[in-house]
Amino acid sequence: MRRRSGELESEVLAALWAADGAMTPAQMQAELGGTLAYTTVVTILSRLHDKGVAARERQGRAYAYSPVQDEPGLAASRMRKLLDAEPDRRTVLARFVTDLSEEDEVLLRQLLADSDG
Repeated sequence: MRRRSGELESEVLAALWAADGAMTPAQMQAELGGTLAYTTVVTILSRLHDKGVAARERQGRAYAYSPVQDEPGLAASRMRKLLDAEPDRRTVLARFVTDLSEEDEVLLRQLLADSDG
């Protein structure tokens, strides 16, 4: 069964977040059940590194990979990139806030108030 685009990257990233430390491709391959080819795991980890989502350091003949930021940090970074790509930031932010649930709006107001002082 073929995975959807980005699904494998998400699985690898989730495993990196759950790990106690950096992981080599062989460790990642084992963590994912050993069904993926080693070269596939290396490719996914390299792509995550190229995207700036994972850091890598030499460990013997291979690299060991670790996440650059946690899951909430990555989501915030993606949101910021989307906002940066829009010429009319004010309208985008206004529509975003308009579509928030009441609970999220209250939370956002609290966060904004906390960051003022």
